[in-house]
Amino acid sequence: MNINIDSLLMYIEKTVKEHKLAPGKYARWKIQNAEGTLNLDSSEYGCADAANILYTIGKFPRDINERVACIKELQSFQKDNGTFEEPTHHPLHTTAHCVAALELFDASPAKPLTYHLTNFGTPQQVSEFLSGGDWSNDVWQAHKSAGFYSAMAICCDMPMEWHDAYFDWFAQHIDKTNGVNVEGAQNGQRNMLFHLASWFHNVFNHTYAHRPILNAEKCIDAMIDFFRNRENEDPYLGKRITFYEIDWLYLINRASMQTGHRRAEVLECIREFALFYIPFLEKDIESTYKIKFDDLHLLFGVVCALAELQIALPGEIKSTIPLKNVLDRRPFI
Repeated sequence: MNINIDSLLMYIEKTVKEHKLAPGKYARWKIQNAEGTLNLDSSEYGCADAANILYTIGKFPRDINERVACIKELQSFQKDNGTFEEPTHHPLHTTAHCVAALELFDASPAKPLTYHLTNFGTPQQVSEFLSGGDWSNDVWQAHKSAGFYSAMAICCDMPMEWHDAYFDWFAQHIDKTNGVNVEGAQNGQRNMLFHLASWFHNVFNHTYAHRPILNAEKCIDAMIDFFRNRENEDPYLGKRITFYEIDWLYLINRASMQTGHRRAEVLECIREFALFYIPFLEKDIESTYKIKFDDLHLLFGVVCALAELQIALPGEIKSTIPLKNVLDRRPFI
């Protein structure tokens, strides 16, 4: 396979430039919805996702004044208790996302993460919060658990016993059947896509901390089965602008890189995926990119998937500037 994605990346860069309102200020959306509810001003996710996308595609700002403007704008969204909040995501997710974007600039939030330190600052609090979650039904549970850990791991200088409490809890509670979510969460009330999209967040925390992906071989088996049966599980995988694609790609690629388990089959699945995903992204792109790529947050999910494809298939998906997966620098997307 030999695919050049330079043209696709040009339209992605063009989209970010068109969402720029002023130095350091980016809107998440440019197109208002029918209800008039979208924030078209500079916002937490507009600024964080612009930084993430530009870092991934090798177009991160180098000018010191532009960097300072980006840092100040992101810092300006922080609340007095240390959190970052916006209406489309849980505050623990939003905080981690903004903290992680600031880290790309080698910067930190302007205020301490008081809320996080108060509620998750001890090993006991970490274990109690994880034990009290509704892993079967709460769509934000994995986002919350991954979010508090990511934000604090990046900028709170937590001791080893605190990190151990987080990872030890998951090691004791990992699903033994397929390694996707915690034991008992897959009770038939939610499909695999729900568990995949949730669990992904805790997996990238494990890889960030150089901890082993738990029950990795069973996870690989489940992800191959999910892909082979996607018409029943998720017929739109790779045919829309979402984060689901990076969720699946990251789990199947990193778990098989760790173990070698069924690696040839994994790469076969990833190649098959790339052969319909990239053409979907490129189809009529000149006339459709402004609508297709309008949500910078979802576009960030796309560039993460493209970066992971390059990592999985070296030399097969080419770009003049090689892509960098932000998760290989710090946790959280």
